[in-house]
Amino acid sequence: MPIHEYACRQCGHEFEELLRTAEQKVSCPKCDSTDVQKKLSAFSAVVGASSAPPCGEGCPQGSCCSGGACPMHR
Repeated sequence: MPIHEYACRQCGHEFEELLRTAEQKVSCPKCDSTDVQKKLSAFSAVVGASSAPPCGEGCPQGSCCSGGACPMHR
C-alpha cells in the first residue's frame, strides 16, 4: 500500500495519504476539499548489500553509525 503526497488546491495544505485501492477518493484533512493534486515524491528502497565499507573502516566517526547519520553508510 503506497503512501502518496498531496497538496490541496483549496487551502494549500500538504499531506500524505495511504491508499488501499486505486479508486480511493482523497480529500484534504484540513478543509475536506477533494480538489487535491498528487505531488511528485521520491522513494527509497533497500535492494541488496551496502557498498559502504564495514563498520569502523573509513567511517569518519570511527564506530558503527547505523542510525543513518554517517555519510559512509548511505
